Amino acid sequence: MNVLIRLAKRTAPYKGRLLLAYLSIIGVTVFGLMIPKIIGTAIDAVITSGSAKGLWLLAGGIILANLFRGLMAYGQTYFGESLGQQVAYDLRNEFYTHLQTLNFDFHDKHQTGNLMSRATSDIEGIRMFVQGGMIRSFFCISLILGVMILIVLLDWKLSLYCLVFVPFIIWRGSIFILAQRKKWFLVQVAMGHMTTILQENLSGQKVVKAFGAEEFEEKRFLNRTGEVAEHAYEAAALQANNAGMMTFFYMASTALILWVGGTEVVDGNMTAGELAQFILYLGMLAMPVRIAAWVTNSFSRGLSAGTRIFEILDSDPSIFNHDNADSTTKIKGEIKFENVSFYHESGKDILHNIDFRIKPGETLGIIGPPGSGKTSIINLIPRFYEPTNGYVTIDNISVDKFELINLRKNIGLIHQDVFLFTDSIRENIAYGNPNISIEEIEKVAKIAQIHEFVMSLPLKYDTVVGERGSTLSGGQRQRISIARALLIDPPILIIDDATSSVDTITEKYIQAQLENISQDKTTIIIAHRISSVQNADNIIVLNNGLIEQRGNHTELIQQEGIYKDLYNLQIAENQADQPLIQNNVSLKEDTNHA
Repeated sequence: MNVLIRLAKRTAPYKGRLLLAYLSIIGVTVFGLMIPKIIGTAIDAVITSGSAKGLWLLAGGIILANLFRGLMAYGQTYFGESLGQQVAYDLRNEFYTHLQTLNFDFHDKHQTGNLMSRATSDIEGIRMFVQGGMIRSFFCISLILGVMILIVLLDWKLSLYCLVFVPFIIWRGSIFILAQRKKWFLVQVAMGHMTTILQENLSGQKVVKAFGAEEFEEKRFLNRTGEVAEHAYEAAALQANNAGMMTFFYMASTALILWVGGTEVVDGNMTAGELAQFILYLGMLAMPVRIAAWVTNSFSRGLSAGTRIFEILDSDPSIFNHDNADSTTKIKGEIKFENVSFYHESGKDILHNIDFRIKPGETLGIIGPPGSGKTSIINLIPRFYEPTNGYVTIDNISVDKFELINLRKNIGLIHQDVFLFTDSIRENIAYGNPNISIEEIEKVAKIAQIHEFVMSLPLKYDTVVGERGSTLSGGQRQRISIARALLIDPPILIIDDATSSVDTITEKYIQAQLENISQDKTTIIIAHRISSVQNADNIIVLNNGLIEQRGNHTELIQQEGIYKDLYNLQIAENQADQPLIQNNVSLKEDTNHA
């Protein structure tokens, strides 16, 4: 019930709209209840007087009552639906905004498709709860109470027969809500799994087609859609069963009233008009009885949907701004790692006792076999993750003392896995800086060696790239990513194997340009190619999460170790004038580190 109360509180900013919806429902109920009274009066008037005089006034009263009832019904629908849409709008935006505050460790544990399902299907379930549960349930309650009061005033003894089936209805409704909540929760979980497979399939179409796995993917999706259909069918069957039971109870009570009331009319204890009123009032209960199953279903769905939405909204970011976080200091760029260790939540060891210092304007190269912890180091600098032990400082200030936005806007990140948005090349380069001039965009595009290509396109910088930049080659996406990072002119530049997707000639051009612009920047270069780091001021070699070697290029090729081995593999074989340096150390991929 706590979940439903929290959802109901979401309507508080729109009290006026909620009040108008409830007032409209009261109007619908009042004008609706007037009609059986007028009809009963008309029947008794005709039977008593034997004349149809005056019936036109009663007929006019019925028309007017129906007219006002229709106007009130319009208000009920309009205000109820607009309230549900507004709550859904607010909740969807809050959900999206909250996702922006959550850190990498949260996204590591939650599938994208599942989050998408919550933002769409579950929010829709909450909208139905507000419009169907909160509004329609009030309509049902007000109509039932109004009918019960009037039939008690008509004949309290006869009204007692209506209560015979009430315990059965309450019992059945309670069982239904509990059972339907479980069914809808299973539907929404299955929907999340299905959405995940759909999202992965659409994002990975090149892999699917390259392996001829269309049939395999169809079977995967079919299994998940089958789960959704099965649970939805069970929920629908339960709802149909409940609706049938409710209708049976209603019709049984109507039959009982007709038999007992008819006897009263024959015995002269009740007029025909009063019995007609009684039957018509019972007839008005048909609608709340019919929609009772739908209303309880909206409560069940709202309960399960709200549980899944609040699970995310109640998740606190593990990395956040501390009190008095520094939002103004201009970073110079000195970076220090002091005895830093990092362990993943799964218990996996990533980094062990990492120590190094980069002076402002210096370049550090980081090299090592796959899984050695290279990317983990750069993830600790902008606080994508927190170190388990030790300290990461910038300008002798711990990174957790900086305001996150201030910290990250001073760090330019060029990732190996480039992500471009479905937007123009101009907007992708100027991402987060919509007011930047085209001249500044072109300047960094030239540095990244992408300007000439862009100018060859019909729409030039206004050319829209496909999803994740699918209309561009890997090298073109990488160069746009480089331009994007350079545009913010950060004092710290981190390059994560950024030239791996370009050819050797383009790599040399880009490296030359990066060296020029990074002369006054603190630069960290992660690479698999020796050529990318050999000009760095210092180089560290990682293996199994430990620093095994450190020094500059000249020093490292004189040492036995991984660096020399990589040099022999990548450089010496391609340069006949370079002597092959023997090394007995073998490179082994460390699968225990990331």
